[in-house]
Amino acid sequence: MLFNSFYFLFFFIVVTVLYYTISYTKRWLLLLLSSCYFYMAFVPLYIFILGFTIVVDYVAGIYIEKAQGKRRKYFLVVSLIANIGILCIFKYYNFINDNFSFLLHGFGLSNPIPYLQILLPIGLSFHTFQAMSYTIEVYRGNQKAERHFGIYSLYVMFYPQLVAGPIERPQNLLKQFRQEHKFDSERVFEGLKIMVWGFFKKLVIADRLGIYVNGAYNNVEQQNGMTLLLATIFFSFQIYCDFSGYSDIAIGTARVMGFDLMTNFKRPIFAKSTGNFWKRWHISLSTWFKDYLYFPMGGSKVSVPRWYFNLMVVFLISGLWHGANWTYIIWGGINGFYLVFAIVTQKYRDKFNAFIHIDKFPRFFLFPQVLITFLLISFSRIFFRARTVEDALKIIKKILTFKGSVFNDGTGIILYSCFGIAFLVAVEFKREYYKGSFTLSNHPNFWVRNSYYSFLVILILLFGVFDGGQFIYFQF
Repeated sequence: MLFNSFYFLFFFIVVTVLYYTISYTKRWLLLLLSSCYFYMAFVPLYIFILGFTIVVDYVAGIYIEKAQGKRRKYFLVVSLIANIGILCIFKYYNFINDNFSFLLHGFGLSNPIPYLQILLPIGLSFHTFQAMSYTIEVYRGNQKAERHFGIYSLYVMFYPQLVAGPIERPQNLLKQFRQEHKFDSERVFEGLKIMVWGFFKKLVIADRLGIYVNGAYNNVEQQNGMTLLLATIFFSFQIYCDFSGYSDIAIGTARVMGFDLMTNFKRPIFAKSTGNFWKRWHISLSTWFKDYLYFPMGGSKVSVPRWYFNLMVVFLISGLWHGANWTYIIWGGINGFYLVFAIVTQKYRDKFNAFIHIDKFPRFFLFPQVLITFLLISFSRIFFRARTVEDALKIIKKILTFKGSVFNDGTGIILYSCFGIAFLVAVEFKREYYKGSFTLSNHPNFWVRNSYYSFLVILILLFGVFDGGQFIYFQF
């Protein structure tokens, strides 16, 4: 079931009304059944895959807590193998097999291993990582094993964030399922406003940008350099509005029912460096890799070469997490290189900054810092969006020619897209740099404040793209 559908709107209203109607001791059951229905609306059969990992991790959590010594690690390993194994079968099997075939072909041999004709379950990487965080936290002693099978199942399947996050930790979410959330009109309206902003970003901005981006990236041979350059810039805004829009809808939906999900984005379009960008973008995944991969590898508390190695490994695996394609791995490698390069050149950049007195004119240098960061991230996203490595290289080559016009029968789309981007930047600029002052969205006057959100709803109905399809991150 897609958030950007009237079907979901009906589902949300019915579930929310029932949620506040029944006894709070039975609400977990309502949410669990609703979440099952929500997930089965995509491919019903895949509920059994989700059920398998839930059973394994539920049992593993109890045995990890009860066991002593090496047996605790044994049960953790069993849980991790089950989760990663499911990922490998559905997401990476054919990718590995394809590369194995390529390798054998170089020696004149054929690959006897068959390919699997299976679809990737929606949001598999998200709920798998959330399940893994549970068993790891139980192993570390930071979380008690959940004895209530239904509530643990709900932790993995909670419908607002089941498909594309935020990837929650058990310490934050599990306890909330046992709390009584009484109807609070102020909190409900706050959640609805977050949802409206998420719908605006998805339907008015992201899906409108997607028309131009898809037209350019899906027909690379027919495009010129300027068209592809604009499409690349548009894609950076598209993927941000698409993914953060989903997160806003998820967070707002949960907030309406009294649940607090973690913040997943902090205005990454205003990041001043690539390192700062990753503290603002997909925070639930970035912190997941930091806590469960980067720190266990030693983080930065190792030799300098090993530190660089740790960073590169984390970003390469992050790329692979996003998709079974060399384009994603290269995307991860580029972003890992950005961080390593920044560390290597830090002292030289500090000397240069001191020479030009950047500390005396911080506002003057803010724009070029943000612009350079945006361009670097956008460049890496050429590989993220391109269908193949060959397409990505063609796109880069064409962009470097700076030939052609951006108005190839797409003037109206470009103008609408630019309006959406300008609106987004204006709103987020205010939130980033003028947090203390009033805006239309947080104006103390009730009518002014709600007129703003009514205006957003009107814009969604007038300019929203309601056939834009699923969210980009559903494929991960």
